[in-house]
Amino acid sequence: MIENREALIQAGEAAKQELASYDCRILVCSGTGCIATGSQKIYEEFLKIAKDEPGIRIDFAPHGQGEHVGIKKTGCQGVCELGPLVRIQKGDQVVQYTKVQLSDCREIFERSVKGDDVIESLLYKQGGISYRSPDEIPFIAKQTRIVLENCGKFDAESFDEYLAGGGFSAFQKALFEMTPDEVVDVVDKSGLRGRGGGGFPTGRKWKQVARQAEKERYVVCNGDEGDPGAFMDGSVMEGDPYKLIEGMMIAGYAVGSENGYIYVRAEYPMSVARLKHAIAELEARHMLGDNILGTDFSFHMHINRGAGAFVCGEGSALTASIEGNRGMPRVKPPRTVEKGLWAKPTVLNNVETYANVPKIVLEGADWYRSIGTEGTPGTKTFSLTGSIQNTGLIEVPMGTTLRQIIFDIGGGMKDGGTFKAVQIGGPSGGCLTEQHLDVPLDFESIKKYGAIVGSGGLVVMDDHTCMVEVARFFMSFTQRESCGKCVPCREGTKRMLEILEKIVAGKGELEDLDRLEELAGMVKDMALCGLGKSAPLPVLSTLRTFRKEYEEHIVDKKCRAKVCQAMRRFVINPEYCKGCGKCAKNCPVGAITGVRRECYHIDPNICIKCSACKDNCAFDAIYVEA
Repeated sequence: MIENREALIQAGEAAKQELASYDCRILVCSGTGCIATGSQKIYEEFLKIAKDEPGIRIDFAPHGQGEHVGIKKTGCQGVCELGPLVRIQKGDQVVQYTKVQLSDCREIFERSVKGDDVIESLLYKQGGISYRSPDEIPFIAKQTRIVLENCGKFDAESFDEYLAGGGFSAFQKALFEMTPDEVVDVVDKSGLRGRGGGGFPTGRKWKQVARQAEKERYVVCNGDEGDPGAFMDGSVMEGDPYKLIEGMMIAGYAVGSENGYIYVRAEYPMSVARLKHAIAELEARHMLGDNILGTDFSFHMHINRGAGAFVCGEGSALTASIEGNRGMPRVKPPRTVEKGLWAKPTVLNNVETYANVPKIVLEGADWYRSIGTEGTPGTKTFSLTGSIQNTGLIEVPMGTTLRQIIFDIGGGMKDGGTFKAVQIGGPSGGCLTEQHLDVPLDFESIKKYGAIVGSGGLVVMDDHTCMVEVARFFMSFTQRESCGKCVPCREGTKRMLEILEKIVAGKGELEDLDRLEELAGMVKDMALCGLGKSAPLPVLSTLRTFRKEYEEHIVDKKCRAKVCQAMRRFVINPEYCKGCGKCAKNCPVGAITGVRRECYHIDPNICIKCSACKDNCAFDAIYVEA
């Protein structure tokens, strides 16, 4: 039990001493990405090796003689492309190992845990250089981590390790040294803006809730991260759940709320599990509940799981879902700050926004404003995916350019490809191209080019990407996820999808492009909620920047990226064909004919473009002609 401020300070000091007592810590990345590649088995293997090793005392062994080794499951260590990831920490020295396999565990334990050797073959390498420390790796070294500061460094489930790293210092400062108005004021002056997509000033939202006459208020966290290719909020909930909760507790104190709700998408089972564990730990220590730290402040935390509906990322749909109703947006006003959850004033921010709050309270508004841009201070987390060398989770100052992210941090294009575009902001975002590489990424700058920062998904595309198919993919997603409440979104996106499918099938007409633009404008102007209004952005941005590709699909019946199946033509090169007949044997529709030892022929009128012939040709004699 932590009953007062002094007890919290003492618990923090004890936690620091415990952390310092380790001779070595084995930090196994247990983010979703690394678990998918086998990190859980690696964690268990290290435990097994350590238990059988004489002279080694692991976490749950009684204090006594022997080297004290901690085997910890951390949050995402960032370089997802190179997982499973393992860090070996001895004092201030940390070695980052990449692509660790079960067969490597014994060698790591013998050489790097018991000894001080570094296994060169497991280090991160770039340009012929090996990097030992994670902070030296260009992918990490060129980031500025505030929200992700603890991810990869501490046991994601340990309250004590969070305390040892300075956790709950901000809450303690707010509760004992600041009035609620002063907390709201510092958040307002910091310039922190909502990181869920809209970029609304956080302090202004908190002020609006704090001044409501209704005294029953709620603090709600939007963890319903549904954008394809986005995993920033999920990584924070998995890797640093206590920071999110601390941010929400500060918000509760600032606006006079006694209840906080975290709405997590059901596809994030690990986030749910770790948040539940963190809440249980805090309740057991009396850090959540009634009269926290002996004060008049009470705060209770609740978790709600979403049911996989993208529309529940919209504020009013999310609160309706928490209430047990169908998650559908409603007409505004009234706004959530006036009538949100159960028609009470509600602070609604996303995971990343709350995770910024503790550091702002500790360091002050001026410190936060020293990072980022004048209009958008601070940092932004992005998930970096697609045709890029280094995929993973990054955090950079607002105003960082795409060129810096893609080429300096991401390591450039994969397999020598040529940069073509990046989809930013998910299915409600837009495409930015080479001419936008030096545009600073902040809310205002991106809007000028028909895109939005959104929640922070970055999908990088090379010259093998068909932009018409990209638009069709995102429109298919938004149309499928439309709640159907308003006609513009329900019917407009359906008609847009039909036109796009017609174009990629090689049956489009030039007039379809005018219809697409007209429909997109209508949906953008008339849809009920923000998700509906932004649904046409991928189509509008690709039409504006890649109109020639649309025209080629329609006029020339050609897909330059050779992606659209209806426009692919499989051809056999007589110079390479050996006449083995394997292609004909594997053709499901009998479109290939010929005589053995002579060049075979594909009838384009029969061919269904399934690629079975090309996949089975041992001589690379079959190619796609676009």
